[in-house]
Amino acid sequence: MKKKTTPPLLIQNGSLILPDRMVEGGAVLCERGRIKAVGKDLPVPENATVVDAKGGYISPGFIDIHVHGGGGADFMDGTVPAVRTVLAAHAQHGTTTIFPTTTTGASVQIMAMLNACREAARTWEPAHGSRIEGVHLYGPYFAADKVGCHSRRGRRDPSPDEYTRWFRDDLVRIATCAAELPGAEAFYQAARKKRCLITCGHSNSNWAEMQAAFKAGVRHVDHFWCAMSSVSSLRSRFGTPMQAGMEQFVLAMPEMSTEVIADGMHLAPELLEFAFRMKGVGRLCLVTDCNRAMDMPPGRYRFGSEDDGDFFESDGKVGFVPGQGLASSVVGLDHMVRTMKKSTSASLPDVVRMASLTPAERVGIAKNYGSLEDGKQADILVLNRRLEVKQTFISGVEVPRE
Repeated sequence: MKKKTTPPLLIQNGSLILPDRMVEGGAVLCERGRIKAVGKDLPVPENATVVDAKGGYISPGFIDIHVHGGGGADFMDGTVPAVRTVLAAHAQHGTTTIFPTTTTGASVQIMAMLNACREAARTWEPAHGSRIEGVHLYGPYFAADKVGCHSRRGRRDPSPDEYTRWFRDDLVRIATCAAELPGAEAFYQAARKKRCLITCGHSNSNWAEMQAAFKAGVRHVDHFWCAMSSVSSLRSRFGTPMQAGMEQFVLAMPEMSTEVIADGMHLAPELLEFAFRMKGVGRLCLVTDCNRAMDMPPGRYRFGSEDDGDFFESDGKVGFVPGQGLASSVVGLDHMVRTMKKSTSASLPDVVRMASLTPAERVGIAKNYGSLEDGKQADILVLNRRLEVKQTFISGVEVPRE
């Protein structure tokens, strides 16, 4: 019996969003799950499935390297159904590749999360939603004074006996640890051997500690201005003279990258503009840092495991802990793209690049993902002129709309 072949896919009649320019009246031809041709006036192959972009945009799929949950589930729930719930939810918002992100918690909870993501990735098909290309080991190695909305009970210093088990295969592709913690440099070195994107986050580290971290392999810091050291926060640690921290180190070092939560609630427009001007499209990523309340009604939810995660509230715009501060976003990457375009001087190719090719480059998967180029995976979005997702294709397969 002959194996059934998927017909070619032609998406046409849209403005192509390329990393450095727009191409009006463009089209993308896909065959066997990969992009075959990109340009104008592409011929229609025999038996092709033709998709009309209706004058909207044809965009690469988005890549989220920092995301906790959505659709009522959190990756830390530690089950395959929960993982698939999150994948399906984020695909509706244009995320075609995702890096499930841990929070603080018991070692057994983090291991359950890793195992669930491993199994979900092994059995994945495009209809499930976003593709897992690796896990972001984010918690539990946070500074005690920068835990934020994450559970303080699950915070601790890095232990080789613990994280060596998490690094046993290539599932972890992004690894975070606060630079000032005892054992941080050994953690970074272990992550470096696994070729992870190594990051510093939830940290009150000073310049000297960041320098040591940089030497050990750190090249990224998480969500700029959120749960990170500043001149004023370091004064409580070191007194006077005032010292430089993560913000100054990231801005001064061209090799360092960072990310912003452009939901319109975490950072004011001038901060988004500042980050764009200072780091540029090659070193600034858009992330959601999204929790389980995305696409859910306002209410009270748990951050992290449904069993014992700390509670936060969602008003439908952002997550927050009453009287304490923000608790992650509740919107998808499509919202971040719209906000960044509206709030900054970045062009549409720049904004989309920060949500696609730039994160792909930072985690080392740009050969296959992140832009509309011949030979790459056919992860493609059809957006309308308001930058709303109308269709999502992953490996050339359309993801059903909910």
